[in-house]
Amino acid sequence: MTHGINIVRDGAVLEVTIDRPKANALDRNASCRLNEVFTSFRDDPALRIAIVTGAGERFFCAGWDLKAAAAGEKSDEDWGVGGFGGLNYPRNLDKPIISAVNGIACGGGFEVVLGTDIIVMEEHARFALPEINVAVLADAGTIKLRRRIPYHVAVEFLMTGRWMDAVEAKHWGLANHVVPKGEALAKAREIARQLAAGPPLLFPAIKQLLRLTEMVPEHEAFAVHDALHAVQRVIQSEDLKEGAQAFTEKRTPRWQGR
Repeated sequence: MTHGINIVRDGAVLEVTIDRPKANALDRNASCRLNEVFTSFRDDPALRIAIVTGAGERFFCAGWDLKAAAAGEKSDEDWGVGGFGGLNYPRNLDKPIISAVNGIACGGGFEVVLGTDIIVMEEHARFALPEINVAVLADAGTIKLRRRIPYHVAVEFLMTGRWMDAVEAKHWGLANHVVPKGEALAKAREIARQLAAGPPLLFPAIKQLLRLTEMVPEHEAFAVHDALHAVQRVIQSEDLKEGAQAFTEKRTPRWQGR
């Protein structure tokens, strides 16, 4: 069963759509399904980029399905190996993920957005972590948000549960692109095509190096760089030689991923 999670493969790009009317909220089954999808994406060598979006034009994802909560589902359920929505703490997911935020992303839905690498936001979309209003800790949001935007802004956002619109999100660097209503998926696909044309070995090296040096002083970060297997694969790759050769010959590189 899909549990309201639809997937489409387009060459090297996987599109994941949360389609759970009315608000694209996630229950445990939908969260576990997203974990399965992102794990399969990670392990499939033919897939290189993922896009995650919501169905409709009002909601990207409203977070936890409170109907399921009212029916007895608890906040400490097993949501899947990568946590709620599959992107809270995914294991070794070193491929780029783009979110096409087509509407409201609040609570766990906003945490899904925070788990992506590139954020395309439609101009009517909004973010919030309203868990404070029901005495719930937004754990992934609390851990991640202060690493994405200034500390004082993150604290106010977490402690008040207020809304952040697309203009403010772009101001704080939380959104890469703000586009007109209905155009987020097209922009995400444009970025995905650009990434799919790039050298495959670079993306794992970039994501691992960013993750492993996030809280490491600059001098020590270079030691991490030197010891990282993904970096050494790039340095010793045929693609590195191909890139230089293509540049000198003024042609498009033919990447082999080795």
